[in-house]
Amino acid sequence: MPLTELKNAVLEANLATVQHGLVIATFGNASGIDRGAGRVVIKPSGVPYDQMTAEAMVVTDLNGQVLDNRLRASSDLGTHLALYRAFPEIGSVIHTHSTFATIMAQAMVPIPPFGTTHADYFRGEIPVTRPLTPDETGADYVEATGAVIVETFRGRDPLDVPAVLVAGHGPFVWGRTPEEATLNALILEEVARMAWHAMMLRPALQPIATHLLDRHFLRKHGADATYGQPS
Repeated sequence: MPLTELKNAVLEANLATVQHGLVIATFGNASGIDRGAGRVVIKPSGVPYDQMTAEAMVVTDLNGQVLDNRLRASSDLGTHLALYRAFPEIGSVIHTHSTFATIMAQAMVPIPPFGTTHADYFRGEIPVTRPLTPDETGADYVEATGAVIVETFRGRDPLDVPAVLVAGHGPFVWGRTPEEATLNALILEEVARMAWHAMMLRPALQPIATHLLDRHFLRKHGADATYGQPS
């Protein structure tokens, strides 16, 4: 993807998180990667969303070296980079503090797949990371956050469940493109809201059966998906 196009896509993803009510103030960030060029584009740190432009997006390499911008990159850059290095299938990462997903992260409660709305986008429980240790919250805190997410997904396909709750912090989501990651962030907040209310009504509620979950997930994802129009 040309750099200008990637900057525009990342800008739109950042603005969409605000438009959808997933981000207030500057509590969030979105990024995208050009795998071929090894370039990551991410929101600048602390810049109000209504002042953001495509040219304000910061370009780095996969080691976090800033390549073409006078602005400082998002303070969560190290977490995004850890996910790009560990999950080669993904093309975008988004972090928010959306209300219900953050409630679940703060309570350290995974989001169970209680219904087919969840199953359409997430093939199973949305996990919570373990809490970071005192050493991990030191100088390498942001990188350690990425490492604990990667640890949580050991043995899992990150595209089956493209979201995680960082304990005591908030959600991170990802997708193949900034547009897909934005949708995943929106759906995550909706299923977190539904799950919270469902658990209030029935604290002992169990997840839907695996066969129903798989039926809904696979009709939208994978080689044999039947949802939508053929490409």
